[in-house]
Amino acid sequence: MKVANVGVVYRKELRDMLRDRKTLISMFLFPLILFPLMTVGFGTFERRMRSRARAAASTVMILGADHAPELAARLRETEGLEILPAAEDYKQRIADKRLRAVIEFPSGFGSALLAPGAGDPPAVQIYFYRTETRSQAAVTKLEDAVNKYKQEVIEKRLASQGMTKAEIQPVEVKQENVAAPEKVAGSRLAIMLPYFIVFLCFMGAMGPAIDLTAGEKERGTLETILASAVGRDDLVMGKFLLVLTTSLTTAVMSLLSFGVTTRFSREYLEQMTGGHAFSVSATTIAAAFLVVLPMSVLFSAALLALCLQAKSFKEAQNYTGPMMLIIILPAMAGMIPGVELNLGLAAVPVLNVSLVTKELFGGTVPLIPIAVTFLSTCAYAGVALFAAFKMFQTESVLFRS
Repeated sequence: MKVANVGVVYRKELRDMLRDRKTLISMFLFPLILFPLMTVGFGTFERRMRSRARAAASTVMILGADHAPELAARLRETEGLEILPAAEDYKQRIADKRLRAVIEFPSGFGSALLAPGAGDPPAVQIYFYRTETRSQAAVTKLEDAVNKYKQEVIEKRLASQGMTKAEIQPVEVKQENVAAPEKVAGSRLAIMLPYFIVFLCFMGAMGPAIDLTAGEKERGTLETILASAVGRDDLVMGKFLLVLTTSLTTAVMSLLSFGVTTRFSREYLEQMTGGHAFSVSATTIAAAFLVVLPMSVLFSAALLALCLQAKSFKEAQNYTGPMMLIIILPAMAGMIPGVELNLGLAAVPVLNVSLVTKELFGGTVPLIPIAVTFLSTCAYAGVALFAAFKMFQTESVLFRS
């Protein structure tokens, strides 16, 4: 392998790539705008819509109002609740989202309050549409009103017996967070970040890998390149370095975009993380890049070897579809609560990088798992690169028609 020949191939492919507007957009523009849109843009939109849903008047229905006239009257006076007349088809109305919630008071509710201790306390039933934001907002308003009434009843009962709250509450539990505020904020923000980094690294390598292999076959230019004075190993290395460049550029743009977003959107991010300050240091970015580097090598080499099997651009896209699924699943597994980084998972490709980056942006630097992740991913990348070299030496693969 001659370095000069590798450089010739690399520069030639780089010039061709820089003429492709779609590749430039996927490398630079898309990663740069993704994280501001994902955090500030989408987060602001989601928060406004949720606030609007909570502030809007909730249409609710009261069943058995005669059994709890005082509490029913309070619900009618509660701000943000619009009481509709009782009807038998209330469940269907909730299912059709024409009614947000229904509260039902059982028979004997009032008398049970006047005679405490005579049996089980009366139960208030609330019907609602789970996962529907406006229905859940109505439930919150109903529960707040009922709980306020409940506290007043308790205070009246205590006063009638000459007791206070402290006498029936001998123990009070208090919680104190000992984790650094920036680690709390980082842990919340780092849930989705590793997934997007893995996804963008793969997408950054996929387009050029297809174009430099199956695309060359479809255009009929691969035979011309193979007939040149450049050796096949030089050709493979030049193409591989170009694919790696696009993958790493996409990863770097993603990390920089996230760093800039956290720096200039600090006020919004503090609201998003419960008031905890958060920032990304250059050391964290460098450590994340260190573990992403061999993963980009793995993706670039594997995609080259896979796409070379195809005889057309469309066939290569069909091959990369299942591979994308194989990549995304372990990356998504890193977002599952309870899946924590350990030495065993540090050897699982893709998942290890996802977990390490999550730990890094969460403020933790586990040196040994990082080392295992880096070395194991380097080993997988070496195997994939070896496979790519072997594929370029196989005539039946190169000239498949």
